[in-house]
Amino acid sequence: MQKELLLGNEAIALGARDAGCRVAVAYPGTPSTEITETIARFPGVDSAWAPNEKVALEVAAGASVGGARALCCMKHVGLNVAADPLFTSAYTGVNGGLVVVVADDPGMHSSQNEQDSRYYALAAHVPMLEPSDSQEAYDFVAEAFALSEEFDTPVLLRTTTRISHGRGQVVPRVPVEAPAREYARDMSKYVMVPQHARERNRLALRRLGLLRTRADESPLNVLEAGSADFGIVASGVAYQVAREAFPKAWFLKLGMSWPLPVEKIARLYRSVSWVAVVEELDPFLEEQIRALGLPVVGKIALQTFPASPASMQSCREAQLSSA
Repeated sequence: MQKELLLGNEAIALGARDAGCRVAVAYPGTPSTEITETIARFPGVDSAWAPNEKVALEVAAGASVGGARALCCMKHVGLNVAADPLFTSAYTGVNGGLVVVVADDPGMHSSQNEQDSRYYALAAHVPMLEPSDSQEAYDFVAEAFALSEEFDTPVLLRTTTRISHGRGQVVPRVPVEAPAREYARDMSKYVMVPQHARERNRLALRRLGLLRTRADESPLNVLEAGSADFGIVASGVAYQVAREAFPKAWFLKLGMSWPLPVEKIARLYRSVSWVAVVEELDPFLEEQIRALGLPVVGKIALQTFPASPASMQSCREAQLSSA
């Protein structure tokens, strides 16, 4: 296949088309907008803008229940609007694969706040994937659809501004056909009155345990040996930056950032003297690793790294004004 130079957003759109996505719904918001603008040009994908993110996710979830692979896209603040159907679809599960792309905006290049969407994956008990370049943005969409259908769950695919709007080389694969899955009427699965929701909650928690095992087995989470006596845990574009800055370090590159691959984390700790976490926005990974009882250098411990790009800019401005 011929190589293409694509924005991360364009790569997601192409990856969805090539993974057999049949329905794509979104509410526009930078840095996610180009995904739907791109996928709208592809024949065979029913794409549309929705009046808000909640409606967009409800339409995509409905298409999924009907048996089609469906994609829903929004920026980070839009996930607040879509939280209600997200949490409920985590209980009902899916039929056709359901992938929710959320684009965070570290540094607030085009947003009213910074928000770390990884906490939604934790709270909703759904898996999250994080690509680190355009090729992975393309590849991870197919992984997300497959994971969604295998584990009967919506899957969050998180990008950040530098992934969404950075260009990289993409080698497309041969597109696959994903015929609509047969719909089966099942009120206990899809109608979340309390009696049904209690059982679906138990199933969601059981599923999370299975996903923890998958996280350790997944090739998306890669333990890379180094020659230095320290290790770095990173995901997304932060991995690329840290890899360039510390080429001799051990790395645990997280393509599936929730749930965490606990055994691979333990293997990293057994291989080095100390471990740092490099991540955008909140100390999400650092908090989860510290909760395992493992010491780590990051934004909380020793305050090695600034809390956010915005706070780092504020520090620079303060230094300049005092000079």
